[in-house]
Amino acid sequence: MVAENNSHPLRVSIIGGGAAGCFAAIFIARSLPDARVTVYEAGTKPLAKVAVTGGGRCNLTNSFEDVKSMEAVYPRGHRLMKRQLKEFGWRQTMEWFERKGVRLTVQNDHCVFPLSQNAMEIVSTLQREMRLAGVTVMTRQRVKELLHDEDGLYRLRFSDPCIEDAEAEYILVTTGGWPKHGGDGFLSSLQLKIEPPVPALFGICLPESDITSLTGTVVEEVTLGITGTRLHTTGPLLITHWGLSGPATLKLSSHGARLLNEQDYQTEITVNWLGNKNEEEAMETVYKLAIRHPAKQLASVYPDCFNSRLWTFLLQKSGLNPEQRWSELARKSYNKLVNTLINDHYHADGRNRFKEEFVTCGGVSLSNINPNTMECKSHPRLFFAGEVLDIDAVTGGFNLQAAWTTAHRAALSIAESATVGNNP
Repeated sequence: MVAENNSHPLRVSIIGGGAAGCFAAIFIARSLPDARVTVYEAGTKPLAKVAVTGGGRCNLTNSFEDVKSMEAVYPRGHRLMKRQLKEFGWRQTMEWFERKGVRLTVQNDHCVFPLSQNAMEIVSTLQREMRLAGVTVMTRQRVKELLHDEDGLYRLRFSDPCIEDAEAEYILVTTGGWPKHGGDGFLSSLQLKIEPPVPALFGICLPESDITSLTGTVVEEVTLGITGTRLHTTGPLLITHWGLSGPATLKLSSHGARLLNEQDYQTEITVNWLGNKNEEEAMETVYKLAIRHPAKQLASVYPDCFNSRLWTFLLQKSGLNPEQRWSELARKSYNKLVNTLINDHYHADGRNRFKEEFVTCGGVSLSNINPNTMECKSHPRLFFAGEVLDIDAVTGGFNLQAAWTTAHRAALSIAESATVGNNP
């Protein structure tokens, strides 16, 4: 049985009405039917971010089929995620939503979406389950300060002076990654270690390069790197009117988030236009074109991964005349072309916002958290889940999976603690 005060039932307050907060609320309320579970959301409605994620389609999770290591998809928090995904991973996520009536589809890129391709189906499902579980959702309730009173209770103070303070035996913080949590943030009185939040998914601006004239061009597999580091990512690349985007770029910005921030987004980017091919393999690719089409112009014959505009651009960048014939190409020209194909360089100057800065790295340091329970080590019955923690991932459904996974663990931990009477 849940331990109750003589005057009121057990109170569980969840700060933040996003994916992690709402998901956890359902499990807590189902596990503790006599408790009062309240979600406090600063905005006008809960799950606003979920409603627009994945271009409004909601990339719910990922099948992890091509994931070689957790660190490859979770630049920060991979150890914790590796542990917790064994308990509640993508299969459990899919099974839960399917039991609630959501039909799902796994795409060729292993991303999981609702079959309806409508994020609102996920939003409405979570809202319905919260109602059925008896969860109270309070909107326009921005928490200004979270205090841990001497009697062991937690006190929530709100930005709106007209709203009375709220008390709770248990707190779950799920406010996302961008708001300030230290310094003048609502967690400041708790003296937690906070990793400074910085953007983690963004496009790279190349204002000095003519490559932006090729906007809309997609290359299915390139390798991007940051000069002077061992950081490289591989995947599709999209050329835009301001620079580089697409999965390869977003992965690079995720893994290099702090480094790029420290450099004020001023750095040199390397591009291997042939994916992972080395110099020898690239030279073989070029030689084959020459052998098969000696009488044709350079611009008219090119690898299948390119379109004519990008190929012509790369020829000119190599100092070659696109109208020259392959049979006329000197050895030195081959070397110049191969070097451009596998070791192209661009000066990055700034970042481009990706979907209103959906993902950030930083937040509550994992050193504060018991990874088995998601409970704060220094403040009993204070839990964290989702992007408020220093956990973030590359694009592809991994960030939402982190929200479902950590929320599930925090919810079960709260239920287990409350059931054994671990209350003030």
